[in-house]
Amino acid sequence: MSKYIVSASPHLRDNVSTRSIMQDVCIAMLPACIAGVLFFGYRAAVILALSVLSAVLSEKFYCKAAHIKDTTGDFSAVVTGMLLAMNLPSTVPYWMPVIGSIIAILLCKMIFGGIGQNFINPALAARAILALSWASLMNTFAAPAFGNLAGVDTIASATPVSGAAAGSFTLAQLALGNIPGTIGETCKIALLAGAAYLFVRKVISWHIPAAFIGSFALCYLIATGFDVNATLYQVLSGGLILGAFFMATDYSSSPATNKGKLIFGLGCGLLLFWFRFGKKAPAEWCSFAILLMNVVSPLIERVTGTKSFGEVKK
Repeated sequence: MSKYIVSASPHLRDNVSTRSIMQDVCIAMLPACIAGVLFFGYRAAVILALSVLSAVLSEKFYCKAAHIKDTTGDFSAVVTGMLLAMNLPSTVPYWMPVIGSIIAILLCKMIFGGIGQNFINPALAARAILALSWASLMNTFAAPAFGNLAGVDTIASATPVSGAAAGSFTLAQLALGNIPGTIGETCKIALLAGAAYLFVRKVISWHIPAAFIGSFALCYLIATGFDVNATLYQVLSGGLILGAFFMATDYSSSPATNKGKLIFGLGCGLLLFWFRFGKKAPAEWCSFAILLMNVVSPLIERVTGTKSFGEVKK
């Protein structure tokens, strides 16, 4: 008679860890970060470095002050720092990514219990606070100068998504990133390359990005009388691609079920459409659309969650 060895659960094991997932996200964001440096010069690189360094040091300081295990080794602070910097213009003063990273780590992440416990995306929340506190600085953008690492003196106050510049750029410029904008949002080709890496590594699924971009595009297509060119212009403008693949898919602040992810992405797309087309918002509101859905994510999770095996209806 054969002998069976029964071990404690879990019985399904995987080599995937929080550290490996965060490292994959960092790798996926690198193409867009490099593109941002190539288009906006050395200031973009300095802002990225300051943001990441401040995020890591803030988390390390909190862990030491709270007498808990140092969690900086899981690379989640690095992801937060990179993501925040990608949402900042290259023209902001150097103290701003430092303040933003401190807010993201201490106020929006660690105070709730650290990674996995935060109900909103820390980098997005910090960006929103910076945008509301220093609106003029957050809405001043440098004109791109590909290959000129010294940057340019010319300042462009209008991005493609704003009313003042709507329609003034070609679709090719929008795709390549030769437009004013934040450090990590302009080059859509680099963002899509990073997104493809995340799909291959199975870090993210298609549900949220497809529902987000699809619902926004469909609404805009209908609202413009099926103007495909205008719809593509809006899809490639602002932070939609960055938000759909890298921010809305955050594990902690989005639903875990596939049905919940579709609802979450749909809500993000409808809110962004309302902000851009309905409210004619002067600034990029993609971050606020995602943050609002972060707040209702627990409710979506509760409604769409599967019942536990063996549960008996009352």
